[in-house]
Amino acid sequence: MRRGALLLVILLLLTGCWSVGPDYLRPEVQTPANWRFEEKEVRDLANTAWWEQFNDPVLKALIDEALAQNKDLRIATARVEEYFGRYFSTRGDQFPFVGAGGSASRQQISEKSNIPITGLNNPYNQYEVNLGAAWEIDFWGKYRRATEAARAQMLATEEARRTVVLTLVTATASTYVDLRTLDKQLEVTVQTAASRKQTLDLFSMRFAKGITSELDLSQIESQYQDAMARIPDYEAAIGRAENALSILLGRNPGPITRGLAIDTLAPPAIPAGVPSEVLERRPDVRLAEQNLIAANARIGVAKSAYFPTISLTAGFGAVSSDLSDLFTGPAQVWSIGAPISLPIFSAGRIGGEVKAAEAFQKQALYSYQQTIQNAFRETEDALLDRAKSAQRLDALGKQLAALRNYARLARMRYDGGYASYLEVLDAERSLFSVEIAYASGQENLLRALINVYKAMGGGWVELAEGKIAVQPEKEAGFIP
Repeated sequence: MRRGALLLVILLLLTGCWSVGPDYLRPEVQTPANWRFEEKEVRDLANTAWWEQFNDPVLKALIDEALAQNKDLRIATARVEEYFGRYFSTRGDQFPFVGAGGSASRQQISEKSNIPITGLNNPYNQYEVNLGAAWEIDFWGKYRRATEAARAQMLATEEARRTVVLTLVTATASTYVDLRTLDKQLEVTVQTAASRKQTLDLFSMRFAKGITSELDLSQIESQYQDAMARIPDYEAAIGRAENALSILLGRNPGPITRGLAIDTLAPPAIPAGVPSEVLERRPDVRLAEQNLIAANARIGVAKSAYFPTISLTAGFGAVSSDLSDLFTGPAQVWSIGAPISLPIFSAGRIGGEVKAAEAFQKQALYSYQQTIQNAFRETEDALLDRAKSAQRLDALGKQLAALRNYARLARMRYDGGYASYLEVLDAERSLFSVEIAYASGQENLLRALINVYKAMGGGWVELAEGKIAVQPEKEAGFIP
């Protein structure tokens, strides 16, 4: 008995000290020391709810609703629950399985058959109880590697959900900015059309009295119809933006409540960060690394098939035709065993599985490296877009001020008889075009700032995640 206990202890120690296959080591990554494009004024805001800096309570409410109701996010949350279950299912293979059973039956044997029934009651009863256990000893770490892979997959789905959160928040904010930009452009177009309609009515009266030429009248009508033709385009674009935002909010397509105008939305400050921090902030980078960890562990699972499989089995029970005798010594039955299997010839199956696992690990490694490079590129692009969008908006603002002055002076020159109305039309046409472009410039700047937060990632993703209606850990009853 003591030898058996000692052997069991030795087996337990052996199963916990070694695993075939490579242990995971994070690959070295060439990280730029600094961003190629440096901002002069940055703030450490990557861990704050940056969308609240817009100072628009409507936008904040829309993002809260999206986090609570968006269907893509709910799918991602359910997928996390699925992989929680898979992890615990895989982890259970490391431990013994114990089961119990029992039965009670009553049977009658034919007295006309060749089977003798002397000494037997006919019909007769039979009662059974049994307790069985089985455990495949994980000498080579097959199940530990499988558990390692399952855990990494579970964590990867967590990061995938955080990627959905990141995309959802930024998409909701960007679509809202698009919507308010279209509202502004429609407002400018309607005002321009109304102004041109007044001018058209005035020149129609003058033409009827022979004061102005048909050429001037046709040019004014052309400008008016140009503005009128743009109104349906903006109205259709607004409807499409509202429908897109509704889907992000988990609603059916419909109208969207408005808050601040595009002119009064406060742009969020620029977050600070160095390239190395992006590797820890971005959930897609962490997801790619967890996939690499899982692929690395599967090499060990594949290699373990080269080695013997050793199991321990045991059974204990009792069988009796009389219920009162079921738990007596003579009714007991038991068995113990230690089956061993060793692969001798597999026609290359095991080697093929190992090669496939190693090749898959290479794919995961290259994907991880590519994800990091893409993260650096997106951050560089976002910082560059923000700076250049700010410069463009500044130039558009100065151009807009100059054109407003130009339109005022052209009107004065026309009223004083020093210029034709063509000069007024040219000034108003240019002013209208730049007013539309200025609204687009405001949109581009705000979207660029949103993209900086999206590209850098940060603790704000976890803050947003806390607003999700259903957390997979609570829903599934698991602890991560």
